[in-house]
Amino acid sequence: MKKTFGSIAAILLLAGSFAFAEESTIIDFTLLQADSVADEDGNPTENGRTIMDFSVAAGSTFTEEQKALMKSSLALPNWEVELNSSARNVNSVSSSVVKAAPVNAEADVPFAGSEIMGVRIVFPAAAVNANAKIVPPFDIPAYEPLASVDENGNRMEPTDEEKASGKTLFEDGYGVVKNVGTIKALSVTTLGLNRPESLYVLLRDSDGVERRYYMGSLNFDGWRELTWNNPAYISEIRTREIRVYPIYPRGIPSVTFAGFQIVRDATQGGTTYNDFIGYFKDVKIIYDKAVLDTDRDISDEDLWGIIGDKEAARQSAEMSRFGEKQVNRYLEREKQAQETAFTSSLSTEEEGSAEGTDAAAADQQAAEPVEETQQDTGAAEAAPVEPVTTEEVVQ
Repeated sequence: MKKTFGSIAAILLLAGSFAFAEESTIIDFTLLQADSVADEDGNPTENGRTIMDFSVAAGSTFTEEQKALMKSSLALPNWEVELNSSARNVNSVSSSVVKAAPVNAEADVPFAGSEIMGVRIVFPAAAVNANAKIVPPFDIPAYEPLASVDENGNRMEPTDEEKASGKTLFEDGYGVVKNVGTIKALSVTTLGLNRPESLYVLLRDSDGVERRYYMGSLNFDGWRELTWNNPAYISEIRTREIRVYPIYPRGIPSVTFAGFQIVRDATQGGTTYNDFIGYFKDVKIIYDKAVLDTDRDISDEDLWGIIGDKEAARQSAEMSRFGEKQVNRYLEREKQAQETAFTSSLSTEEEGSAEGTDAAAADQQAAEPVEETQQDTGAAEAAPVEPVTTEEVVQ
């Protein structure tokens, strides 16, 4: 009886015909610390849980070194800042970065001692409208299977326990929330620095449609949870508009974190406000369930594999795009000038080498007589000379 009711409810509840509100964390930046794939100095560079190996889509023309660069994760230093066209210049592009910001262990917050997202954005000093998006290094996949990685970041086969969990790789605070119907509210935990800019949250639904949600101004000091409440949310079920959507092959609706957007108004231009600094801890969501009971009498995806095929095609295109971008960055780095100063025309390398050679030869010559003297002295000590008398000299 329970499964029968679940099957009926799965069809009716996509539009929230019953209000079963849930709270989940879409993304928690304290979970994205680098803990895998050590560099030459032994420091971890990637976040093991979120590593994606895009080299599987690379061609045979790429070397192993180039393929190694196609491995990336949601580790905070990998996130990127994308400025709009009017805000882009050499200084703003090179100076706008994302870093892991450690919270003081003495801070009066539950996550003291952890690392959160720290962002610097350099807006133009001119009085123009400007905005910047803080985006992950790749589009977070909604259906990537849950599996562990080794210390080198190589994804292993899912265990029976991981398969039985029913979770995907980026759920539980890593960027994806499943079974989302109507969004009731959003929340962002952030540290304000009395900045005049505005904050938006970018979310992408299971159909690939990206929407932005206005969280408010950042003009305050200290920790605060900015909240967006859905103005179109109807609590009374009888007054809701009931809409019915197919369950399969559309799949269980989900939301994926697509980034933040920082917006600066033209009236805020000037050198006083062109350097934005922000800190973000997490993004949470309160939502109605899309499906009351996700346990199905027949496993549609295991039987038909339609969603998996669509996701695989999308991931293949993303892997190809991201892998090509990483390889182009590698090639550009190899071509980049390594010199930091000009070679002096007044003191050539040849002169320096000649002077060094002459000095070495002089040192060697100075050392040789000493060596011979030591040898002669040693010989004299070994065979003492008998004294010569005056008579022997006259003869």
